[in-house]
This record gives sequence, structure tokens and C-alpha cells, in this order.
Amino acid sequence: MPNLEALRDQPCLTAENVRLVQLDQRHLDGLWQSLRDPEVIRLTGTHATFTREYVAERLAAWPGAAHRADWAVTAVEDGRFLGDAALNELDEANESMSFRIALSGPAEFGKGYGTEATRLVLDFAFDTVGLHRVALEVFAHNPRARRVYEKCGFVAEGVLREALYWEGERHDVLVMSVLASDHRLRWSGGQER
Repeated sequence: MPNLEALRDQPCLTAENVRLVQLDQRHLDGLWQSLRDPEVIRLTGTHATFTREYVAERLAAWPGAAHRADWAVTAVEDGRFLGDAALNELDEANESMSFRIALSGPAEFGKGYGTEATRLVLDFAFDTVGLHRVALEVFAHNPRARRVYEKCGFVAEGVLREALYWEGERHDVLVMSVLASDHRLRWSGGQER
């Protein structure tokens, strides 16, 4: 069974360029800007609109939860907000969770932050929480994210055909997962091991 205390007492995770810290009200401004960035909205297929008050309520509720882990992805060099990542949708009986990540905008894309953060979360999910499976969905119009997930060991499982309707076009959704038993890159302090 998964170690739910590890989710409740979620640690800070650090690699060469990114540090993942508990996502909480300290990150309201950064997360709020991210949720309003047109490119982030497009790549995540977010139809919902959020109020700042709703976001603040979510940030207050997540710390200490035993069914999810939410991190602010921050820069090691200066602590700036780069995005957020989460393990959520816990299926305790099947030892699995879902993963999601969103960098805060195009200025942060293509710098390796997503890869580092994803590797850190996977190491935590498998080595600390004791999960068997981590899954995600990625939109077909986001090939950059798909490449990151593949580098981190995710395998395509199937396609939800035309599951997203965005600006007059229909897009497929790719379902991917990685298992604890799969070969995956291991990341510790910026060095593959």
C-alpha cells in the first residue's frame, strides 16, 4: 500500500536547476499569472476560468493532504516561480496516481525545467510513496510535453480520439503511464544514476 504519510509530509525535492516546494499561498501570484497565460491555457486545454479567491482556497487546502502532493516548481538560482506539478487522483487499492505539470509560460519552455521536475516527482512517487503506476494525459498539440514524458519513461497506452475541442478544432488526447518496474531515468541532484 502507498505511504500516505509521505504525501501528507511532502518533502522539498531538488535537482540541478529546479526545486520543488509545497505549493501553497506563498505561490498565489505566480500560479495566478500562470493560469491566465494564453499559451499555458492552450497547452493544458483549460476551458475553466478561475477566480483568484478560488485559487487561494485551493492553495490553502492542499498542504498536508494525504491523497495528493502539489509542488511549486521554483528555480534553484533565485527561487522564482517556474510552474507547478502534482501527483493527484490517488487510487490507493491499485497503488497508482495521476501526474500533471504546467510551466508558467513560454519564457520557461525549452530549458529542461519540466524534465527535471518530472524526474523528481517520479522518484518520489516510486521510491518514497511506493506507487506502482503513474499516469497522465497529454494533448496531441503539445509535442514538447510528450517528448519530456517519453524521456522520463512514460509509455503511450492509447488515444482518446478528438477528446478536446479547442478554438474550433478537435484534438486527440494521448494517455501515457510509467510503472515502477519500467526502465526509467533516475535523477538525483542533477546527475543520472
